[in-house]
Amino acid sequence: MNHSDSSGSDTQPESTSDKGLAKGRMTLLGCIVLGISCIAPVYTLTGALGPTVREVGVHLPAIFIVGFIPMLLVAFGYRELNSHVPDSGTSFTWSTRAFGPKIGWIGGWGLVTATTVVLSNLAGVAVDFFYLFIAQVSGHPEIEALSSNLTVNIITCLCFIAIAVWMCCRGITTTKSVQYVLVALQLVVLIAFAVTAFHKASLAPTANFSLEWFNPFGVSSFSAFTAGLSLSIFIFWGWDVCLTVNEESVGSDRTPGIAATLTVLIILALYLFTAVATLCFAGIGTTGYGLGSSAVQSNVFAQLAGPVMGPLAITMSIAVLASTAASLQSTFVSPARTLLAMGYYGAVPKRFADIHPHHRTPRFATISAGVAAGIFYAVMRVLSDNVLNDTITALGMMICFYYSLTAFACVWYFRASLFTSIRHLILRGVCPFVGGVVLTVIFIQTAVDSWNPDFGSGSEVAGIGLVFVIAFFISLLGLALMLMSQLSAPAFFLGTTLRHDSPTNEEPDIKG
Repeated sequence: MNHSDSSGSDTQPESTSDKGLAKGRMTLLGCIVLGISCIAPVYTLTGALGPTVREVGVHLPAIFIVGFIPMLLVAFGYRELNSHVPDSGTSFTWSTRAFGPKIGWIGGWGLVTATTVVLSNLAGVAVDFFYLFIAQVSGHPEIEALSSNLTVNIITCLCFIAIAVWMCCRGITTTKSVQYVLVALQLVVLIAFAVTAFHKASLAPTANFSLEWFNPFGVSSFSAFTAGLSLSIFIFWGWDVCLTVNEESVGSDRTPGIAATLTVLIILALYLFTAVATLCFAGIGTTGYGLGSSAVQSNVFAQLAGPVMGPLAITMSIAVLASTAASLQSTFVSPARTLLAMGYYGAVPKRFADIHPHHRTPRFATISAGVAAGIFYAVMRVLSDNVLNDTITALGMMICFYYSLTAFACVWYFRASLFTSIRHLILRGVCPFVGGVVLTVIFIQTAVDSWNPDFGSGSEVAGIGLVFVIAFFISLLGLALMLMSQLSAPAFFLGTTLRHDSPTNEEPDIKG
């Protein structure tokens, strides 16, 4: 530990291992933009608004707020861990420090697989909106059908992944510059959509708004509540990318944690504003433009952009395409830097720790994540659309797993200092613990529900729901790879490359 002078007013964070990343490139604004980009609010809302309304009806704002709470509580835990151990490995490094090498390895595996699944889905959505946009601009609607051609779809998807990998390999500065443009574009269009929806709703004789929309106890059943909450958890996922660039940030022990907290708050405000505007304009009816309509639920913005924005509806297609493209690029940051840390500490082959000498990026780790995402998408797309969709559903379980694991790691890592101050007790103990418990309950409930073949698309394997089978297979694969790593590189698992410990209870508070 690196302690301050004898006055004991505060301490410095533990020294960050020098993995070779470019230091001081990410400001607070840059981290926030990266976090918003990874969450991809336009892409997320167009797919999540409809299914969430299907589960909770008009209580859409309420379920967003409830889903936000565990995210914020866990973000506090991330911030505390980052303030003491700013390391690009985040969940992997912190779980290892708290619980030991094996639990840490599985935590890293959960993050890497979750982001890989998201990357493949983002690229697939980008393909759909790419050909839709070309069809709209050219006036040839038949072009949109190209996305349904299996060969064209897969080739285009792989091209998008390759472009995103290339840009990420160019350096964090290039990534940040592109993100400023893409994030600004999607936010402007999304806010314009919401403002216009409010305006048109106010002109309708049947316009209504109710504070009851914000009452989570108004949801019809606990089953509907937990289903809606699972969807709500997913739409907030991605803010932790702010922490994975901690070694590249200005003030590595402070800036990323603040950025993560602010990102979650900004996204909540954006979601609530858009959700209320959409409910006011469309309602939850099952006909016309109602959010209860199956056609609208499949793609909310594609169906409502025309009625709301008129001739400017094409900007929504551009915004969704920009949102998926931005998120595709920024999401690569997390698995690449997690694999970099795992390689650096010897948890996976050392090749993953290679840094490009000029761009200062983990090129091999980034390319590996891209290859994995491309192969995963191609295989799943060939097998079945339902397999791909069910895999995305299983993603929620992986998100809850590694978020809750990191939250509990915060509590355990700082266990000796929890009662040294009220601040420590709340931010290092109560907040992450409660957030971790909530996410664990959601994880368990989803696992139980997914055993039923009717869960998700209704596909099954030997009478077991496909979502459960996919999640089980991913977990089993992770355990197998961990055992292989332990045999080939035992140093990490013996605790010699990344020690398993925690600070003492005599450690003073850390500012920020």
